[in-house]
Order: sequence, then structure tokens, then C-alpha cells
Amino acid sequence: MTTTGVQEHLHENASLRERKRAATQAAIERAALELALERGYDNTTVEMICGASNVSQRTFFNYFGSKEAVILGVKPAVADDEKREHFVHSPGDDVLGELVELISSALDGRRLDPGMFRSRRMLIQRTPDLAHAEMVRIMQRQDELVQLVLARFTAGGRSTETTPDLEDEARMVVTLAAGVIHYAMHQWLHGTSQDDPARLLRDSIALLKRVTSASTRPTHRTPQKD
Repeated sequence: MTTTGVQEHLHENASLRERKRAATQAAIERAALELALERGYDNTTVEMICGASNVSQRTFFNYFGSKEAVILGVKPAVADDEKREHFVHSPGDDVLGELVELISSALDGRRLDPGMFRSRRMLIQRTPDLAHAEMVRIMQRQDELVQLVLARFTAGGRSTETTPDLEDEARMVVTLAAGVIHYAMHQWLHGTSQDDPARLLRDSIALLKRVTSASTRPTHRTPQKD
């Protein structure tokens, strides 16, 4: 077998392993959500989830560290290191749009199940412990993004010495980005569009740019006659 053939064979094996791993993860998550909706989160055990998804407890804990983790789902990374570095050192002025683009890039190639997404939301709303854990995760992610935006500001020569409320500005950028993401996900779940979330996020970025550019255009008033 040639070197190219070996590389293609290894790539095919790696892709097969990734597909199998994704299928096993989805089976565990789906079983956990169905059981928790039927029996209640507190009455659902890891043993039940393993039985329903036909995996061992060792396999379960290789994928998820706890029952809470499988219900909340795997938290995807914001983006890979290369894209994060590009965002930090980008000379562009559109920090808000580029932050949303960075977040949406983490969804590229991911197949999200609307049914599982709705089941998660329902369980989180029903279960105070899950709601608290999800809020903690959201706050941690927001803090991570704030630090990323601050790193971009610093790389661009700005500092808290010249702009005392620089962290507040970064937090505002993250808050607005979260609003754009919330809008796109609402369209995905409740709208008529069949697009995937990543594409809806990109469309939302375009809409955001149109709105913000419109707000900065000078208004022309028709002179009133005396």
C-alpha cells in the first residue's frame, strides 16, 4: 500500500471511530432525556440510562462524568485555538459581528436534534438543580468570552488605564452576542426555516450588521414650511 493509501485508510478509520462515538453519545443522551421526562430527573439513575442505551457504566462515564452532565449535554468549545487567536489579533472594528461568527464556527458540521434540544429545555425548566447548573455554565461561558474580547482590546492597544470601563464594554459585547444567538436559536426551534443553527447564526449576523449600520446613518428630515 502506498503512503497516500495508508493515509486514506487511517483517515477512514478515524472518521468511522468518530461516527461510532457520536452515535453512542447520542444514544446515551436520548435515553437519558426520555427516561428523565418520563420518570423525573431525580427518579432516573445512571444504571437505568445505561440499560436503556445498551452501554456499560464504564462507557457512560467515559462519555459523561455524571447524570447531570448527560442531561445538560456536552458544552462545545467556543472555537479552536487558531480561530480564537485570529479573533484576538484581528484588526477589524466589528468585534460584535466577529464574536458571533466565532461562536457560530463551533457549530459548523454539528448536527443538532431539535427534539433533544426541546427535551433539555423542558427538563431544565422543571428541575431547579438543573436550572442552577445550567446558569452556572452560562455564566462561566460568558466570563470566558469576556476575557477573549478583553484580550482583543488589549491586542489593539487599549487598556483599563485609558478606558476604565473597558471590561464593561467587553461584557456588553458578549451580552449583545448572546442576544443574537438567542434570536437565531429561537428561529431554529420555532420559525419556519429548515436551516441549520450555524447558517441561521450567519444570517443573524448579516441582519445585525444591517440594523447597526442603519442606526449610524444620518437621518434626513424634511424641512417644515413656515
